[in-house]
Amino acid sequence: MWRVMAMLCASALLVPSLSGLTFAQSFGGNSCVDNCEGHSAGYDWAEDNGIQNEDECSGNSSSFEEGCRTYVEEPDRDAEYDDDGNEIDE
Repeated sequence: MWRVMAMLCASALLVPSLSGLTFAQSFGGNSCVDNCEGHSAGYDWAEDNGIQNEDECSGNSSSFEEGCRTYVEEPDRDAEYDDDGNEIDE
């Protein structure tokens, strides 16, 4: 009986610590360093400029370029959300 109680106590201590974890966001399969703003901006830019080839994706950051390439690969996705469907705060 004491083993069951010990396991229950250990489980109760573990659950709150898991709730504080944050999981990395991704956009188009690419990891976001902060909140995917750069990826979203690159995607929007590519959409606004009718980019159709990854070779046309250049910018000042890798996240912008990855967002641009994501547009070329997935032009029908929404740039406002990460891969998990979480809204990207701008």
